[in-house]
Amino acid sequence: MNAQLDPQTPVLVGIGVVSRRCDDPRSAAEPFALMVEALEAAAVDAGSRALLADADSIRVPRGFWDYSDPGRLVADRLGAKSAHTGLAEIGVLQQTILTEACRAIAAGEEQVALVTGADARYRTRRAERLGVALRDTPQTGEEPDRVWKPAGSLWADLEAQRGLVMPAHYYTIMESALRAARGQTIDAHRDTVASLWARMSEIAARNPHAWHRTPVCATSIREATAENPMIAFPYTKLHNSDWNVDQAAGLLLCSVAKARARGVPEDRWVFPLAGTESNHMLPLATRADLHRCPGIAVAGGRALELAERRVEEVAHLDLYSCFPAAVQIAALELGIPPERPLTVTGGMRFAGGPLNNYVLQATARMAEILRADPGAAGLVTSISGFLNKQGFGVWSTQPPRDGFRHADCSDAVAEATATRELVSDASGPARVAGYTVLFLGARAAKAIAVCDLPDGARTVCNTEDPALIDAMMREEFVGRTVRVTEAGDLFATV
Repeated sequence: MNAQLDPQTPVLVGIGVVSRRCDDPRSAAEPFALMVEALEAAAVDAGSRALLADADSIRVPRGFWDYSDPGRLVADRLGAKSAHTGLAEIGVLQQTILTEACRAIAAGEEQVALVTGADARYRTRRAERLGVALRDTPQTGEEPDRVWKPAGSLWADLEAQRGLVMPAHYYTIMESALRAARGQTIDAHRDTVASLWARMSEIAARNPHAWHRTPVCATSIREATAENPMIAFPYTKLHNSDWNVDQAAGLLLCSVAKARARGVPEDRWVFPLAGTESNHMLPLATRADLHRCPGIAVAGGRALELAERRVEEVAHLDLYSCFPAAVQIAALELGIPPERPLTVTGGMRFAGGPLNNYVLQATARMAEILRADPGAAGLVTSISGFLNKQGFGVWSTQPPRDGFRHADCSDAVAEATATRELVSDASGPARVAGYTVLFLGARAAKAIAVCDLPDGARTVCNTEDPALIDAMMREEFVGRTVRVTEAGDLFATV
């Protein structure tokens, strides 16, 4: 390693991943205990437990748990007496706290930064089914030293009023727009999406930390069954992220000077080259192109530029994988051929997607992959909401030539993003821009469409007409002219 390397260069020296399936919830660990375990594993990985006590900060993204300041619980357990704590609320990119930790080290504000997150939804679900009362460590009065909160809303009121509630509803609308833009038939598109997810499952089978390690064939993903019900057409349950997991990740970052002082072997070192993000938030229905995401193109392109890499030179990728549309749109915007492996974990369906923590899991796995491929670069992407925000981290065992570089691309993304006005009182003809069909059990219950109006504005409408709903799953309705009412009803134009 270059002896002239700036001693304040941030470096990831320890990673810890916990993935535990305990069917007895009384014996399963609560989330903060999983965080502690993951960080202790990271210290073992770095070869220095002293780094935990040296911690200047502990940053945590919020999960389903109720702790008011989980970083303080972790600090107390690890003996990190001087650590200040940070909490990122839901809607804040996980890349934000990773970039902030690296920036603080590079600036000399910190020498050791811990980033950790966990959830234990499997434990919770098992307790509910067995009627077992769980007793997590109570903590309500502590306040973190810093809290990151999202600015803006993830959705528009009209979207919710017309029936768009769950993430799968939004992503299947994007999916329909992708299908139409490619000129695919509904059946061909369903095959494409199922095949993509089947390949993800094969990668998960090779990931020792994955929640599901049995490959799943495309047909089993594509077709609805009692065990794999349709959620929102064309997504079955197996297209959706699995957050009912007990998983944690711990990342131990420090300066090069601290790594050398604590004797961390250089074969453990993985450098953050660049971190970028966009926090420009737009509800789905206001985006001019439902199958595109300028934020990915702008912020992702900037991350690669700062890392001095072309996307073709990045050997390993992990594109945020809450739903197939997110992966496909990211590949489209970054110019990545869809036949390339697009994940190192197996994705959030098969590797596991603990709420607001998957990016930490993916970054830990990326570090493992890069250690086995010295000199190569890896890209880990983040998303918040329904492609509302975008984040990127570029990593390598090769140090950055000009130090860690970072950028907030929100203003540039705002300039690059075309929008449509969203109105609630439209009536008359409209052109379908994207749509989905929502299921209740095995029944196709409602179709929801985002529609373009003749004056260039947008609206959201729905129908519960069984014949129309059936037609929308057999025939392409993106691009069709329909009739909408001020009440939000949708009718097929004869």
